[in-house]
Amino acid sequence: MAALSDQLLVVSIMAYLVAMICHAVEFAFGDRSLVGRAAVRPAREPALVGAGAGGDQPAFEPPAVDEPAADRLDPPPSGRAALAGRIAVVLTVVAALLHLGTLVTRGIAAERMPWGNMYEFVLAVTFVGIAAWLGLLLRRPGLRHLGLFMTLVMVLLLGVTGLVIYTPVGPLVPALDSYWFYVHISAIGLASGAFVLGIVPAVLYLLRNGYDQGKRGFPYSLAERVPAADVLERLTFRIHAFAFPLWTMGVIGGAIWAEASWGRYWGWDPKETWSFISWVIYAGYLHARATPSVKRKVATWIAIIGFLSMLMNLFGVNLFFEGLHSYA
Repeated sequence: MAALSDQLLVVSIMAYLVAMICHAVEFAFGDRSLVGRAAVRPAREPALVGAGAGGDQPAFEPPAVDEPAADRLDPPPSGRAALAGRIAVVLTVVAALLHLGTLVTRGIAAERMPWGNMYEFVLAVTFVGIAAWLGLLLRRPGLRHLGLFMTLVMVLLLGVTGLVIYTPVGPLVPALDSYWFYVHISAIGLASGAFVLGIVPAVLYLLRNGYDQGKRGFPYSLAERVPAADVLERLTFRIHAFAFPLWTMGVIGGAIWAEASWGRYWGWDPKETWSFISWVIYAGYLHARATPSVKRKVATWIAIIGFLSMLMNLFGVNLFFEGLHSYA
């Protein structure tokens, strides 16, 4: 089973890669009118007196009778390039199933849940991210162009995972042998997977915002065919608003587990410290996003910094620091 898990990982990476190529075909040669159809009508902005200076969004959003305009997306158009996009989605589903098979066979081989070390945890987090993406795509097919960037993230993260941090199957270390292993790591894994998904519209929002302001050089030219900036910004917020409570629960659960295992709730261990840093940054993003005087672009940059701190917590702390979590 361990060998099968390794083989399924390689095949899933290849499937994500082919899906990414198909997405790139649609992105490069698709109907340019997709931009117009996938874009949205700006929400009606009420006249504001004393609105926050410099804000690039209204201080509040007008009430909508039905679904907000920024949430309405038309389905992608038909055509040869669109066929490549549909094939890309099918391949992404196949890759996700292979990805799931990698986790399941790894868990069977280890006779435990497959997130007992950094290698397994990244496999689990990336699967949560791609599963969330497919669920989102099922509800909003007009976001399909984002699949190019999501599959790119999958290829990069899984490639680094398989080549750099691969760990042979083994039993849990004694410190992890607790029911908190399921509670704490499950919450952190779900939140991290959502943050992986959230970074895609966050980056594309900044690119699309620059493109709408007349910037046509690389990398802003990549945003020509992505959905409108309002759509991407709203999607970024909703994903982070969903993930942040899970991250909070995971951090609290980790503190309780630390008290049960090591006799203290907090000890400034590198992993604990960076988890808290990430929590503060993401809390800052949600606060900035709710503050009318803060530009949405500034708030989005805070979300990106939060993702970088999460990567530091996941990779940097485990690879370059020693502490009580070094076994990860």
